[in-house]
Parts: sequence; C-alpha cells; structure tokens
Amino acid sequence: MLEKTYDAKTVEPKIAKLWEDADAFRAGAGAAEGAEPFTIVIPPPNVTGSLHMGHALNNTLQDILIRFERMRGKNVLWQPGMDHAGIATQMVVERQLMEKQIHRRDLSREEFIDKVWEWKAESGGIIFNQLKRLGASADWSRERFTMDEGLSKAVIEVFVALFKQGLIYKDKRLVSWDPKLQTAISDIEVEQQEVNGNLWHFRYPVEGQKFDPENPKTFITVATTRPETMLGDTGVAVHPKDERYSHLVGKNVILPLVGRKIRVVADEYSDPEKGTGAVKITPAHDFNDFEVGKRHKLRAINIMTVDAAINLNENEDFLEGLDSTPELEKTLAALHGQDRFAARKLVVEMMEAGGFLEKVEPHRHAVPHGDRGGVPIEPFLTDQWYVNAHEMAKPAIASVREGRTRIIPGSWEKTYFQWMENIEPWCISRQLWWGHQIPAWYGPDGRVFVEKTEEEALAAAVEYYLALEGPWKAWVEDQLENFEPGRILTRDEDVLDTWFSSALWPFSTLGWPEKTPELDTYYQTDVLVTGFDLIFFWVARMMMMGLHFMDEEPFHTVYMHALVRDKNGAKMSKSKGNVIDPLELIDEYGADALRFTLSIMAAQGRDVKLDPARIAGYRNFGTKLWNATRFAEMNGVARNDAFWLNDAKLTINRWILTELTRATKEVTDGITSFRFNDAAGAAYRFVWNLFCDWYLELLKPVFMGEDEAAKAESQAVAAFVLDEIYKLLHPFMPFMTEELWAHTAGEGRERATLLCHAAWPQPSFQDAEAAAEINWLVDLVSGVRSVRSEMNVPPAAIAPLVMVGANNATRERLQRHESAIRRLARVGDITHETAAPKGSAQIVVNEATVCLPLGSLIDLKAEAQRLQKEVAKVTEEIARILKKLSNEKFVANAKEDVVAAERQKLSEYQEAQDKLQAALSRLRDAD
Repeated sequence: MLEKTYDAKTVEPKIAKLWEDADAFRAGAGAAEGAEPFTIVIPPPNVTGSLHMGHALNNTLQDILIRFERMRGKNVLWQPGMDHAGIATQMVVERQLMEKQIHRRDLSREEFIDKVWEWKAESGGIIFNQLKRLGASADWSRERFTMDEGLSKAVIEVFVALFKQGLIYKDKRLVSWDPKLQTAISDIEVEQQEVNGNLWHFRYPVEGQKFDPENPKTFITVATTRPETMLGDTGVAVHPKDERYSHLVGKNVILPLVGRKIRVVADEYSDPEKGTGAVKITPAHDFNDFEVGKRHKLRAINIMTVDAAINLNENEDFLEGLDSTPELEKTLAALHGQDRFAARKLVVEMMEAGGFLEKVEPHRHAVPHGDRGGVPIEPFLTDQWYVNAHEMAKPAIASVREGRTRIIPGSWEKTYFQWMENIEPWCISRQLWWGHQIPAWYGPDGRVFVEKTEEEALAAAVEYYLALEGPWKAWVEDQLENFEPGRILTRDEDVLDTWFSSALWPFSTLGWPEKTPELDTYYQTDVLVTGFDLIFFWVARMMMMGLHFMDEEPFHTVYMHALVRDKNGAKMSKSKGNVIDPLELIDEYGADALRFTLSIMAAQGRDVKLDPARIAGYRNFGTKLWNATRFAEMNGVARNDAFWLNDAKLTINRWILTELTRATKEVTDGITSFRFNDAAGAAYRFVWNLFCDWYLELLKPVFMGEDEAAKAESQAVAAFVLDEIYKLLHPFMPFMTEELWAHTAGEGRERATLLCHAAWPQPSFQDAEAAAEINWLVDLVSGVRSVRSEMNVPPAAIAPLVMVGANNATRERLQRHESAIRRLARVGDITHETAAPKGSAQIVVNEATVCLPLGSLIDLKAEAQRLQKEVAKVTEEIARILKKLSNEKFVANAKEDVVAAERQKLSEYQEAQDKLQAALSRLRDAD
C-alpha cells in the first residue's frame, strides 16, 4: 500500500539514484536504433556558480523538452557543461591566495594556473549536483568544460582560422575597463548604478579672445559629470543647426589648465535642448566621444593608467604639442599620479580658482560599474584583439530573417536584428591569466605571428625574417645558432573573452574540430533555451560561429524565457533582500513543486512573479495526485492489460477517456509550441479538476456497489488513466511520477521501462455523447455550488432544485444522475416548473434554467445589504488605487515593485468586484 503522505526528501534521492544506476540519461537512452535525434546544449553555468532562480527556470524548461522528446522515442542528448568564467574564477582564487598573504604576481603564470585547477578540482562545479537535485536529466557522462583539452583545441583552431581569414585583428579602440581587475570587460559584466553626483559647468576660453568670466562672448560653456576627463579633451561639439555657436564652428577654444587648442566641430551628437548645447569631446574616455572624434579626426589622448590614476608627465600623447610653462608644470605636478576621484576634486578646485567654473548642479545619474570588481568602469583606449562581428553577423541575420532559425517569442527578433545590424567590433581579449591564452607571438620588431602552437609560430617567424634583407635576417640567424626561440618570439599575455569559447559550444562540445560520430548525429542542435539577456552575448555569437565553421545554424529554434522576479514583480537582488534560493525551496517543498510552479507561470514574454505560497499550492497538487493514487489502490484499481478500452460501457469511463485524449493534445501542443504554462495548466486541470474532483468522486458509488462488471471496468480504466497521468506529468514532476509509476506496477510485477523511457501518451478515444453528458453534470453541480457559496447558504442546508425549460434529454440526464446531483450539490427534491419560483437564484445550463429557492434558507434582504457593503468597500479601494496609478509622479518615482504591487491589488479588487456584482444580481433576481 502506498504511504499515507509523500515525502520528497526521501523519494527524490532514491529516484535520482535509480536514474543514475540505470544510466537513464545517456545520449540515446530508451530510443530505438535510427531514431530521430533531438539535442539541447545546456547554457554552461559558471564553474564558480551556484543554483539561482534563473538557473532553476532555465533548466526546468530544458528538462521538460528533453524528457518529453525522450518519451516520444527520439535519440535525445542534453549536453551538459560548465564555463571557466575567466574573471569570476580568477577573483575567487586570488581571494584565497590573499588570505594566505600571497599576491597573484608573487607567482608565475603557470603556478597561478595550477592553483586554479586545484580549486576547480576541490570546489568548482557544485552547481551540477544542484541541477541534479532539480531533476535535470542531462547526459552527465558527457560533461564538458570550456578549458578542457578538446574545447581548448577548438578555441585555438577558430582563432587561428579567423585571423588568417582577416576576421580577427588587433586594434586600438575604447573598451569598458575595470580599474580594479585591470582588464577589459564585456557589456554583460557592466551594471548601471544610480548615484548622486554633480554636473559641473566649465568655461572654455575662445582662442583670440581675452577670457572674461563675465563676458559670454569670450568662452563656451560645457558640462560634465567627470571633470578629471577634461584633461584629455580634444574638441567641443555643437549641433550644426544651433545658431548660438555657428560662428565658432571650425575655430579653436583653449583647454583650461592644459593650454591645448581644441577645435569646435558641428555634430548632431550635440543636443541643443540639453544643457548648454555644447559638449566636451574626450575620444579616449567616452564611447560616444570616440565616434565623434573619428568623424572629425580629433586626437584620442588617454590620460589614465590601467588602475585609473592620472598619467600626464610620462604620457607622450598628452604632452605632444603643449608649450611648457611654469603654470603647466605646476598643474602636471599636482595632478600626475592622482587617483581619478582625487584628481576630480583637484581639477574642480583649479578650474574654480581660474574662473573657469560657472556652476555646479546636483545630478543623479547612472554610472557603469564592473559587476565583479564593484568599481566604476572607465572607457579606456587600449590595444585589444577584435572579431569583425559586422561581417560575421551577415549570415546570422539572414538565417533569422529567412526563417531557418526561429526566435520565440517573435517580438525578440526585432531586438536581434537591431543589434546585429548595428553590431560593433567584438573585443575578445582580456588582461587575465585564467583562460585560453591568445595564440599570438610577437617578433623583435613587433610583428605578430598567429599559429596553433609556438613551434608553428617560430617556424613562420624564422621563414619571414630569413626572407628579409638587412639586420633582422642577420639577427635571427644569430639567434638560431644558439637556438633560443624565446628570444625571437614573445607570446601575447592576454586570454580570450569567456564568450569566445562559449560561442563554439553547440559544436565544440560534440568533438569539433574532429569529425566525431556525435557531431555527425547531434549537430545541428534543436532548441536553445536561454534568458533574453543573453541574446547579444551568447545567442548571436553562437549563430555567427556555427554558420561560419559548420555551414549550418547551431539550432533551428531559440526560446527566450523571461526573468524570475519576486511576488511583487521586482527584480531579485541581494541589496533589496528579496532573493529566493531555489535550494531552500526544494528543501521545503520538493523539486517537483518548484518545477511545476515555474512551468505553469512561464508564459511567453511575461516575467515569472514567484511567490513561495504558490509553490506550497502546487505541492498540494502533487499531494492530490498521491492521495488519488492511494484512493484508487484502496478501491482495487490495478493495471489490467486484458481489458480493451473500447469495450468500456459506463458513461463516466468513456467520458474520462475522451477528456484524457483532449488533455493529452493540449499538453503536447503546449510543449511543442513552447507555451509551457498552457501545457502545465492543461495537465493541472485534467488531473485535479476532472480526474480527482469528478471522476473518482463519481466512481465512489461504483466501487461501493454490487455491479462487479462495472467495478472491474472502472478499476481498469482508472488504472490506465493514472498511468497516462504519470506520463503527462513526468516532464514537469519527474520524481513523484517515477515513484508512482514503479509502485503501481502491481504486486510482484515490474514495469517494462522506467517512466522516463515510457512512451508518451497517444490516446485517440472519442465519445462526444459521453463527454457532453458528464460535462453537463459537472456544469450543473458546479453552478449550484457557486450559487450556494455566493449566497452564504449554510453548508448543511438542503435546497430544493427547480428546473425550468428542460428538454427531454436533460430530463433523462437528471433522472440518470439524480443520486449524484443530490449528493454532490446538496439538494433535495428535483422538480420541473414552467416558471422560476419566487425568491430563487438562477443559473443557466444548456437550454434549461436551474433555480434554487432560497427564501427559506437565508434572509435575502440581509444578504443583499451585506453584499452591497462589500461592493462599496471594494469599489472604494479600486478608486483609491486608480487615483494613485493615474498620478504620473507616483508611477515615475515609486520603486518598480511598489507600482507592480498596486497593479496586482487593483486586478484582485476588480475580480472581487465582478464576483460580488454577479452575486448581487442573482439576489435581485431571486427577490
């Protein structure tokens, strides 16, 4: 006999071991030879990471697809793996070393890398065990790591190939620079933080005019939030149609403190309606200014060091063209070497002392910070390696535009095209030690040699230099005599951006560049499931790389899921204290409850607002199924393979089989169209509402009766439907369903397969007449129950039931189901009249009006007064919230979660108002 209660803490580890012992999730497990392949590659979590709600949603949705297609008989591979997470991992290991008072630079590069591998072996990758707790059915035997030997080989192969094709190159451009980590970082590693700052208005003297702070004709005013960057200004931009400054375009102004002449240029980047309409241009320290500088051929002068200190005295670019004066020397001495924020204070003081500070305004604005280093990033001019993303994006754009790869929801296609068609060069180098070191070596004259190995690079260098006439040839010949290749070539110290290796994920994990059987079988992959925030950093780059190296898209469908937010719709963050830990939810409610909650809330294009109370509710759904199985078992329900479903005679059994066919189609259609909420909702309604609440309830008299044939039929049908329920729910709730599947095999019997390998339901039973009859019964009883509840009829009170306008078919149904109606609707005599009795509440079911005379059961006037008070109270609350939400200042200034909470309250009050008005209307009809 099934245990009284389901204990997730006991069952889930047991089932996990059952799957592991059976090697149930290996590629192709459960599939027939020659079966159609179905592949998903897991978005590789960081090796430093632990399971968060985004992972939980993402991997639950992937697992639903994987388990579903596995049960449909496909040759399934869910490819797992982890990302080496360059910055995050290096920070973890550096932090550990600092605890022992060891700095990274105290070690050689090789020694530090050894420390990282030690950490990875001991502590890295705990997220995989956490994903297994969630029930993720990946082929864990095929785990890959972006730094493993095979993937490293793929990375080198791609870099060298793209370099030789002219698609990878080195260039001096602006990057987002983290001064704490001293490396370039990607845009996804930059987060905007609102800070209270200032807007400083500076006067720049016009060349040839005697500067007078009181005379606007002698200067032009610019505003900045970063005064220290003015040291690198090389221009001032004004709008071409701004008549205030048209006479200055092409002329020079003098950069205060520095004395450099900088040109006034006409550029539409300047907004005449914003500030003074004149913008200082610092090409080396602002991304927009960099583009303006390129358009007008302005110099780009980097005035900072890698740790964001001011570099003037040792900066040839800065000093070029400046006249040395005592004032300049004094300025340089005061500012050189200062931290950027200390320099900001000094610059403001100096500008004010010289009469160049016009005013200071408080200014709250967003400042980009590195998400790992935690300090403001600097746009920084430096030499980096780039991919010609513009060229590589062209086939990827065509693929989506021509429908070879589909993005779901389709609204994200516009975002994809907008970004891809305006894509910037992709900076792929990072100033770290942990990662794929760039396979580039430099000769003594700075020439770069890019090859797969140092030996190949040396051979290329020797061939190149020996072909030259002059000193380089003689120098190389001399080096070769002593054979010291390290003196000929120096390797680039940078490593590749983590996203470079993950861009190869769909084919590198399958063994490329080798021609492996897995690559031949499982590429192209089928679906990519990922968050919308990765559309640029990962999805687009996988498209580019897959098309370039495999001549085929890496996947035919991209499903972009939304964010998991808290119950009020606010984004989860540690600072807000609203982060929900999925592992804690699994401990409390079980993995199945969490998975089902995420599934039924995963509507396309809509964020998941997660309330732990909802998870408790869906745990109750699991409990409902468990108890239904137990009830069925207690009533002799057991598999009967000898029973032929088409032989079922009872209307109730033919109804549930028809509804099972309908529910199976809805669940299947929901999953295949990526409407996971619709699929889970269809399963929920069938299991809870139809099977548990109605089918088993209506079978009670059969189980307790004397008709053995009816009982045997019902036991066989109920057993069959339960089996199909376990299958339908398995992708959503794998642990409980696998346990119930094994338990209900029958005493002394075993299932032919694990549930995860069982065939997906394909019922085709149809009996429209039986479905119509039982659904009529359900509607009738449900309607009566609703009226009783709305009218505050005491639960024990037995109400008479009067039917008006019932046709012969309805009269026959009433007669057949009279016993069930009396029992389930708590009604007494059922009679037929030509008009509704006075004082009765009415509902319409098909052609008939169902009347409940209530005058003898409740005080109609008192109930009407109660309802009117409730309506007035709810209406007042709706008016209050509508007033608040119509206040533009409130909506603009209140926190996002506060506004979302008010909208949620409004929706709930409006729903309550509708129900109360309906009840009041019924009372008026009854009076």
